Amino acid sequence: MLALAVAFLTLGAEHAAPAAHAAPLATAHVVARPAQGNVVIEWNRTLLDIVRSPHAEPTTVHPTRNFAIMSAAVYDAVNAISRARPLYGPSLTAPRDASRPAAAAAAAHDTLTALYPAHKADLDRRLSSDLAGIPEGRAKQEGIKVGAQAARAIIALRAHDGSDATPPPYSTTGKPGDYRSTPPAFKTPEFTHWGKVTPFLLRTGHQFRPTAPPPLASSAYADAINEVKAIGAARITTRTAEQTTLAKLWSGPAQNYWYDIAQQVALARHSDLDQSADMFALLNLTVADATIAIYDAKYTYRFWRPITAIRLAAGNPRVKRDPAWTPLVVTPPDPSYPGMHSDISTAAATVLAGFYGDRNTFTLTSPAATGSPRPYTKPYTSLNATATEAGLSRVWGGVHTRLDHKSGNELGAAIARYALRQSKLAPAVPSSPTGKTPGSASPAGATVAVANATVARALGHGR
Repeated sequence: MLALAVAFLTLGAEHAAPAAHAAPLATAHVVARPAQGNVVIEWNRTLLDIVRSPHAEPTTVHPTRNFAIMSAAVYDAVNAISRARPLYGPSLTAPRDASRPAAAAAAAHDTLTALYPAHKADLDRRLSSDLAGIPEGRAKQEGIKVGAQAARAIIALRAHDGSDATPPPYSTTGKPGDYRSTPPAFKTPEFTHWGKVTPFLLRTGHQFRPTAPPPLASSAYADAINEVKAIGAARITTRTAEQTTLAKLWSGPAQNYWYDIAQQVALARHSDLDQSADMFALLNLTVADATIAIYDAKYTYRFWRPITAIRLAAGNPRVKRDPAWTPLVVTPPDPSYPGMHSDISTAAATVLAGFYGDRNTFTLTSPAATGSPRPYTKPYTSLNATATEAGLSRVWGGVHTRLDHKSGNELGAAIARYALRQSKLAPAVPSSPTGKTPGSASPAGATVAVANATVARALGHGR
């Protein structure tokens, strides 16, 4: 119970920066380990490989949506057979003895071939490899059948969710504080429509919208800008060498780190197929909703980035103008507030802690930087601490302020707590050293609940 209560403390984190100045580290990744026959982890890894490939999908479709779609289909396919959890989508029926591995593999394959038709040949080979290890017979065929049904149902459910809308063009007012495109590339603001996409678990994208950032004339604003001005510049001495390394290490898309981390933690905890299906569904649906919510807030408040605030220094005499100031990492093409790394990392870490507790061991590593004889590798032992580091890395990199970090942290925590309280996709209480779901399957349609009323109230209030 203590582990669960600790798991819901707030953390920190933000968004994808394309690169870094001065010999950037490559995007970090968790050290890969064999999936040990767990097809849920294998297909999550397959999708991660796809989204990391160039031009995998339209630039106006955020990849977190497709992770959620695949994971929801896999979850429904598995639970239609086991009947251990309420289904996410429409009702499905399957024999209790149908093959759950076949169902999971077929659901993942069919959703991904629909979402990424150009990768069909590779996806077909992946499915054939999975099915080859399952004995022939009725159980296998029934599993394939329900997997295909689950995939069709979830694809249909999300067919008109607003993700295919044309992003409205962004136009700055030119007023102090209003976001405008940033150097060096001055890219067009991205995902201007994503805050309107239908969420997966939330009622609306603005359900947990944070309060507005403080006024430009406030001391809180001046303190935040002056902090990032001092610690986030490309060439300074106030930032430590480790902070510089971590700012570069975390400069990729935030969600990809947490998909990787979840894979490694699930393997280390010996999660079976059923628990993996539950965990990845809740994780990926929560991260998808955290992404929708962050863009709702970003384009509601339209707050300018630190590079603009420092170079123009309008609205507060305590912020001194520096027209040549440049951040350590390249600024993403969207408004600053709230911080996406903080939002996504907090949401993901909170969900994972709900399954496994906060204390987990995993490793982030990055290929060697120019002039360095070996890759940089850092072990981690806490999901919460990792999320906090992810968020603060964006301050050290000069692309966010601590105000952005705090609001993103609070947004991600609120979304994750809400997701964990839902009767659908709610995880069982982890009570064994391996973190595996205790007990036998629940009756069909049963709701998983926290047995202790005091703990349940604490979780419900986010404590």
